[in-house]
Amino acid sequence: MNRIIAFVALVITFPFLFLVGLAVKLTSKGPAIHWSSRVGRNNKLFNMPKFRSMYVDTPDVATHLLQDSKSHVTPLGKILRKTSIDELPQLWSIAKGDMDFVGPRPALHSQDDLVALRDQAGVSSLRPGVTGWAQVNGRDSISIPQKVSLDKYYLDNRSLFLDLKIIYRTLVKLKGDTDVSH
Repeated sequence: MNRIIAFVALVITFPFLFLVGLAVKLTSKGPAIHWSSRVGRNNKLFNMPKFRSMYVDTPDVATHLLQDSKSHVTPLGKILRKTSIDELPQLWSIAKGDMDFVGPRPALHSQDDLVALRDQAGVSSLRPGVTGWAQVNGRDSISIPQKVSLDKYYLDNRSLFLDLKIIYRTLVKLKGDTDVSH
């Protein structure tokens, strides 16, 4: 079901995605899409697309590890990140089967601490999601062990109702999320 909905959403939103990609391309040097190596289900690596919100010379590490991370974000990237429009190309990853709409956020290939804790908790058996229980309960403002605890809660309590609750809370947070560090 995730794959079908994502494919339909890609078709419907293609004109908007094209315009956003064009805007990224016209406002800063480099490609419109940034392909980030991420850890997926059972720790299999996959390339996850996002609209590029940072300058091309930015190191491929978690944003909170960058010194003065705000200086790496492009002017348009600030808007894309605040509105989460930069995440829309992940519909492609869902359509391919690398991700779901709801699940733990995919770790960067370099986040060994997060991957190890998820392995211990059994969370790595889940397909990662565009949004998840940890995202609607703190996102970047919580520690890695707290994220894994929330991911474990999701693993143990997965249901259509919980997924719908997470999607609803994600949409509410998009209106004014203060839990994102750039």
